[in-house]
Amino acid sequence: MIKRYLDEIRRQLDLVEQTQMDAMQRAAQAMADAIQNDHLIYIFGATHAGILAQELFYRAGGLACISPILPPGLTCDVRPITMTSALERHSGYAQIFMSEVPIQAGDVLIVHSVSGRNAVAVEVAQYGREKGALVIALTSVTYSQSVTPRAGTKRLFEVADIVLDNCGVIGDAVVEIPGMRQKVAPTSTVIGAAILNALVAQTVAILQERGVEPPVFLSANLDGGDVHNARLLERYRGRVLYL
Repeated sequence: MIKRYLDEIRRQLDLVEQTQMDAMQRAAQAMADAIQNDHLIYIFGATHAGILAQELFYRAGGLACISPILPPGLTCDVRPITMTSALERHSGYAQIFMSEVPIQAGDVLIVHSVSGRNAVAVEVAQYGREKGALVIALTSVTYSQSVTPRAGTKRLFEVADIVLDNCGVIGDAVVEIPGMRQKVAPTSTVIGAAILNALVAQTVAILQERGVEPPVFLSANLDGGDVHNARLLERYRGRVLYL
C-alpha cells in the first residue's frame, strides 16, 4: 500500500506538470507583479486546506510577504474539530472575518479548497475580487465538478481569476484497501504544497530577472539568518497578519 500511494502521488504530480504549467506561470507572474509593487500575497483555506496557508508563511526559503488568513473556528486546533465543518458551510461567516483583513487592489489572494463547494471558500474568493485583488484558486476541478455548491450558485473554480487544478480524484483519498468501501490516504496536501512551493520558486526567479530583490526568509539556523530575517520582519510588520 505504501508503494501504491507513492505511485499515485507521482501520477498526480505528472498530471500537474502536464496540464497546469500555463496556469502556474500566470499565477507566478501575478505574484511577482504584486510583490514588485509592494503588495501582499494572502492565502486562505479552511481546516486541512488551511495547512497550506501555514506551510507558506514565515518559512525558510519562503516569501516574507505571505499573509495567511487563519480565522477563528477554521483551523485544525479547534476543539471539537467537528465545529469546523459547520462553520465552513455557513454562508456569511467569510464576510465577518474578511472585513478585518486589509486586502486591497493589487494584492493576490490564494484560496485553497479541494472540493470548492463550501460557502466560506467561495465567499472569501468573492470578497477578494470585490476588493480588487487577483484571486487564485487551488482546487480539484474533477472533484468540484462532481458536487453542487452548498451555498449560492458557484463553486470556487467558478469565481477565481486563475485556477490551479491539483488533479486530485473525487473524495481526495486514493488507496483502496481490500474489504473496505472507503478509500484512504488523501493527496491534496502533498500535491498542493508542491504546487505552491513551485509557485514561490518561479515568483522569486521572475523577480530576480526583473532586478527586484525577492523578500525571502533565510533559515534561522544559518549564520546571519536572524539579522537577515529581522530586516524583512521590520519591513512587513503591521501589514502581514502574523506579525
